[in-house]
Amino acid sequence: MSQKTISKNFTTGSIPRQMFFFMLPFMLSNAMQVLYSTIDMIIVDRFVGTAGVSAVGQSSQIVNFATMVCLGFSNAGQVLLAQALGANKKKEMNSIMGTLFSLIIILSLVLSITVFVFCSPILNIMNIPSVSYDMSMTYMLICGAGLIFTAGYNMVSAVLRGLGDSKRPFLFIAIASVTNLVLDLLFTGLFGWGVAGAALATVIGQAVSFLFSIYYLVKHKSAFGFNFKKQSFKINPQYAKMMLYIGAPMAIQSGCINISMLFVNSMINSVGVVASATFSAGIKIDDIINKISQGIHHAAMPMISQNIGADNTNRAKRIVYCAWVFSGIWTVVFIAAYILFGKQMFMLFSSDPAVHKLSATFIKAILWMFPALALMRGTGALIQGIGNAKLSMVLALLDGVILRIGLSWLFGVVFDLGFYGYVLGYAVAPYGYAIPGVIYFLSGLWKKHRRIAEDI
Repeated sequence: MSQKTISKNFTTGSIPRQMFFFMLPFMLSNAMQVLYSTIDMIIVDRFVGTAGVSAVGQSSQIVNFATMVCLGFSNAGQVLLAQALGANKKKEMNSIMGTLFSLIIILSLVLSITVFVFCSPILNIMNIPSVSYDMSMTYMLICGAGLIFTAGYNMVSAVLRGLGDSKRPFLFIAIASVTNLVLDLLFTGLFGWGVAGAALATVIGQAVSFLFSIYYLVKHKSAFGFNFKKQSFKINPQYAKMMLYIGAPMAIQSGCINISMLFVNSMINSVGVVASATFSAGIKIDDIINKISQGIHHAAMPMISQNIGADNTNRAKRIVYCAWVFSGIWTVVFIAAYILFGKQMFMLFSSDPAVHKLSATFIKAILWMFPALALMRGTGALIQGIGNAKLSMVLALLDGVILRIGLSWLFGVVFDLGFYGYVLGYAVAPYGYAIPGVIYFLSGLWKKHRRIAEDI
């Protein structure tokens, strides 16, 4: 089995065809990944109730923040690998992978300790409803302990994306999802362990996924391109510096939205447990939609990186346009689904009639978000794919912190629009990333950014 079976060359061939078949497994993988928390909420609602739904929805935001920080550095490694592959620097790729593996393991352990130490203060800042507080604490601590498995899976997936492989990440996450479903029903339903059972099912599912992925890659190491020898895990100072340079802004970017969610959740939690549960369910639905369409971003980013590494900017430009077309199609589909079946989707996450009633308000506000997300799939992939992490961080701060918190407060408190205002502020904030990103792309300024492949 040769390395060609995993690595794919995106510097030639039909862009629409390559992107379509490359993005489909990513879309399915992302849907499966969201299925972890989705299953948790559905089963928790059935066996624990609205307070449990609020606890899982709120505390999972903190765990997601830690995961997204690790994902930022994993994406940095992905950019390095893809540009190295595009520049035909295959000898250097083994050292890049080893450095990334070691950095992510260390980072995930640090974040797990951080969650344990600051769990209580974070929950207090979030203004968690009293009926959900203890359950939120339990869920966060258990999932925090399993961060190494979540970070590990995302690390392997990022490497495979950089090599042009989207099928194996889907295989690994499918295994995790099935494991999670079976254990969720067993722990939460049959054993009656409540939120703790849902958290344990999630962690064990992620552990199985990560361990299986490592076993598979070791068995097929010649095709993967990493020899798994002890010395290969030694951190290369040059590549570590490059990953930190690119990854730190990406990690900040990935965590910005989750940080802002602390404040948005706090404002919404002040309205009451029904508003909290409605927002938690709505965010899960929104997360499913966003993650599925994010498969387009995941496909476009390594395709762009490879072509930047090969110094083929014209083809990279066409990839962005192609991503916009696919994103536009999916956006229309998702908007139609929300309008036609929105209430039914909320009914999957909550059996509370009060939540069903309030869901109409959430839907009316959240629909404003989707055009911005469609634009971001192409330009966001470009900005990250060329390695311009600083611009990505600035735009993410504008979107995820300044506008998301500021507009939620403006519409919800100053304009006194209440729950609708909070959700509306959350929904329109992504235009702070989308509009400048489009301007950056159309102006051609991105072509002046230095190629990372020149330094590898």
